[in-house]
Order: sequence, then C-alpha cells, then structure tokens
Amino acid sequence: MHLLTEPWPWYVSGPIIGLFVPALLIVGNRMFGVSSSLRHICAATAPRGVDFFRYEWRRIGAWNIMFLVGIFIGGVVAAQFFAGAGQVALSDAARETIAGFGVTEVTGLIPAQLLSWQTLTTWRGAVMLVGGGLLVGFGASWAGGCTSGHAISGLADRQLPSLIATLGFFAGGLTSAWIIVPMLLGR
Repeated sequence: MHLLTEPWPWYVSGPIIGLFVPALLIVGNRMFGVSSSLRHICAATAPRGVDFFRYEWRRIGAWNIMFLVGIFIGGVVAAQFFAGAGQVALSDAARETIAGFGVTEVTGLIPAQLLSWQTLTTWRGAVMLVGGGLLVGFGASWAGGCTSGHAISGLADRQLPSLIATLGFFAGGLTSAWIIVPMLLGR
C-alpha cells in the first residue's frame, strides 16, 4: 500500500476515524459531528435578533468550526497532492445498476447527469437536490445530529438515541436508493 498514491483500505482508515472519538472525549469531552457546525457559523454571523442563534458559540462551537475548516483544507490538499483523489472506484455491478437508472457517465463523485444546472431546472432535479437537501437538514436537526455524529460518536458512547437515529439514516438511505431515486429517474 502506497500511502500517497492509493486509497487507504477500510482496515486502516476506519480505525483512524474511530480513534477520533476517544481523542475528542479525552481532550475536552467533545463529540464528533459536523452538522452542529452550521448552527455555530450562523450564531457567529447572524443578527442577534434570532433567539435560536443566541448562545455562547465561542465556548461551545469554536473548536467545531475549526474542525470543519480542517475538513475543507484536508479536502483541498488531498485533491491537489494525492494521486487519484476524487476518483470513485465502483464495481461493475454498481455501474450496471446506475446505468439501469439512465445514468451512463459516472466519472466523478456525482454524475453530471444528476447534478448540473440543466438537471436542476427539471422538476425531478429540483425534487432530488432541493427536496433532498431540506430532508437531510431537517433529519439531522430532528435527530439531534448528523450521520457521522450519531454513527461514530453516539454509537461508540452506547447512546440509544444514536442507535435509533443511525437505523433511521440507513432505512432512509436504502429507501431512497431502491425506491425514491428509481421513481424520480423514471425507472
């Protein structure tokens, strides 16, 4: 395995991600997650008239905002300096399934046939992008966190709400992949 030229296998990258949970707990009783960062950013920049954003974001969320900045910088560094960054390795079976939905050009993270300005102007594209975005945002807020927070941190902390949320995320993902997306793509 060449660390800079090949994707890291799950048995290396998974434990590294898993080590963040105890590290965050040891460093300052913090939970791993990304969705709360948006609220902290809004609290830092929003007018003081909105009660939801009136809290001590510097004490609670400053580290979280820096974590989000680190994710962004890490993505830029990976895309610029690591060979194969952004390349998606799909099996032939996955490519056949996607082709069955009418998506024939799968070259990046998201096929241009699904995410483009032209697609957004169709009712299907608007439902998939805008509706999906609203549902993800609402779901993360309603569940009290995002998939990474619940599935990594919450499950490691043996929290029942995180188990319920994670099961809901998986059920929603499977429902979307096997029922809603094929329906929207007309297949």
